[in-house]
Order: sequence, then C-alpha cells, then structure tokens
Amino acid sequence: MNMKILVAAHKPCRLPAEDCYLPVQAGAALHPPLEGILGDDTGDNISRKNPNYCELTVLYWAWKNLDADYIGLAHYRRYFAAGHRGDKWSRVASGPQMERALEKTGLVLPKKRQYFIETSYSQYAHAHHARDLDETRRVLAEGWPEYLPAFDRVMKRTSGHRFNMFIMKRELLKEYCAWLFGVLGRLEERLDIRSYSLNDARVFGFVSERLLDVWVETRGLGYTEMPVVFTENQHWLKKGGAFLKRKFAGGKEQESPREILDRQV
Repeated sequence: MNMKILVAAHKPCRLPAEDCYLPVQAGAALHPPLEGILGDDTGDNISRKNPNYCELTVLYWAWKNLDADYIGLAHYRRYFAAGHRGDKWSRVASGPQMERALEKTGLVLPKKRQYFIETSYSQYAHAHHARDLDETRRVLAEGWPEYLPAFDRVMKRTSGHRFNMFIMKRELLKEYCAWLFGVLGRLEERLDIRSYSLNDARVFGFVSERLLDVWVETRGLGYTEMPVVFTENQHWLKKGGAFLKRKFAGGKEQESPREILDRQV
C-alpha cells in the first residue's frame, strides 16, 4: 500500500523510523528550515497562514503536491497507536497496523474525545470565541446547506473526533480538502480576528477539528477508530485547572508565546 502519514512538526523532534511517516515542517515559510525535513512552502501552498491554520498548512501542501494512494495526518508528538501497553514510542502504530485498519473501511479516525459535561459548541465557546462557530454555521447555510443538519447535531454532542488526525484514500482526501478549505476560505474572509490572542488566532485549525465529523456524517462514510498516543508529557493538572476556570469563572488560560509555539504546528 502506497501510504504516507504526514507528521506536522515545527521544531527538531524524535520521529518514527518507518518509511510511511513523512515529516513536514509546518509554517516553513515563516521559520528557519529544519534539517532533513521537507517544508510546507513548496509548490502550491499556504505555509504563511500557519499561525491561523496550524497543521492544516501541511494538509494543504499534501493535497496539492503529494502523490500517494493513502494520506494521513499526524503530529510530531501525537500519533495513531496500536495498543495501550508498553512505553509511548513502542505504541506508535506501524505501517502494517494502519493498513489493517484501513482495510475495514478505507478511513481511519482517532478515538472520539469525550467532554462529558460540555457539548462541542460549549467547549469551544468557553475556550475560544463562540462567534467562530456561529459564523461557520452561516457560511455553511449560504454555501453548503446540505451540511447544516450534521453541523447542528455535531455541535450538540459531548464527543467528537479531534486533533485533525485521519488516514484516507487520496481521492477521498481531495474531496475533503476541496470542501474544507472552501469553507475555511469563506470564513476567513468574514471573520475579523485582529483582536484575537495568539492562541485564539489559530481559529481555522480549531474550527476544522469540529468540521471533520460534519463532513464524514453528511457523506455517510464508515470509519475505523484507532487510539492516539501522546509522546510528550501532558500537564493534566494545568489542563484541568484551565478548563474549570473557563467553565465556571469565564476566564481563559493565558499562555506564553513559547507555549503556543510548542503547540503550534
């Protein structure tokens, strides 16, 4: 199977050794090149939009420039996993393991993230700006009304596929990207983000996480879920405190530019 799993990265990092993984520097047009890693700034690209589009600049580059039968998107510290045992790097899925998952439906998504006491809409509104999703709905209503029923259902759910991670056939990816970047392009024209914080300015990457389920559901696509392994330490206490602050005190977590860059791919 000719499969390439893009690994969006913005700094030197440990990477899987298998040939199916293709590291790509996100936002390469804005930063010094990473040695031995392709940049998302060649050919047809939107590399300079990385501060607002996050890992989607790598996805756009692959859509326009990469030739492979199956294309996936992962992150320099977040990968599909093949199990729950062993150290983190030993759990990163191998090429054959991802191929077996693809054989079932031709589409692999990460296991759903559960919010429990939040809907997809309320979680976003507490973390960012509700108007981002409100304007997205208006964009869909005007240009892609057939996606509205799924959008409304997805926004009311307390779970969803996140991280902008997936593996799919190239032909399916071309259809997805044409739709996704069409919607986000229209949203970008209408949304004034000049007053947004550095984190909230990543709006189009955040919104796209919520749109994947909308597209999959509207298209009636079957999919196989795989767990996700996070290869760096996660600060759960800090994350939990920030969530409670957003939820009950109306405050937003303030991150340093360094913290935002570390999460910005």
